[in-house]
Amino acid sequence: MKKRYWVIPLIIFLIGLDWYIRAPDSRSRQLTSAIEAKAGDDLKHYPYPFKVLRVVGETAYLSTPRNVDVPAFKVLGVLYPDINVKNANDPAFIAAQEKLGRVQTEARTILQAQPGIKDVQWELDRDWLVAHHIEVPAK
Repeated sequence: MKKRYWVIPLIIFLIGLDWYIRAPDSRSRQLTSAIEAKAGDDLKHYPYPFKVLRVVGETAYLSTPRNVDVPAFKVLGVLYPDINVKNANDPAFIAAQEKLGRVQTEARTILQAQPGIKDVQWELDRDWLVAHHIEVPAK
């Protein structure tokens, strides 16, 4: 039985290592805080939390819940469960798509105005999608 006790410290170590690898650096946290501080009402109250994943040189990588691999209707169905996302002509669906576009643009604009940031790249937020039971394509 004593031989199995080594598993507990190993699991704790692996959880800590996973946290360390995924934890954003201080610059990313600072830029995410800038988005939160300067956001308008739509962005502040949007159900998806945009965040800076990392900064490489003068490029900030900003999380997004959708891209060409994950269509907007899948994400909007989670963010707005009362909307009929199967009907692309539904006015509520169209409004939700437009709002997503507006808040994404606002988050990007806030980042581009920050010192040291010249470019913003979108990166699919795989962790958020998986946590919300949305199928994520392989990288």
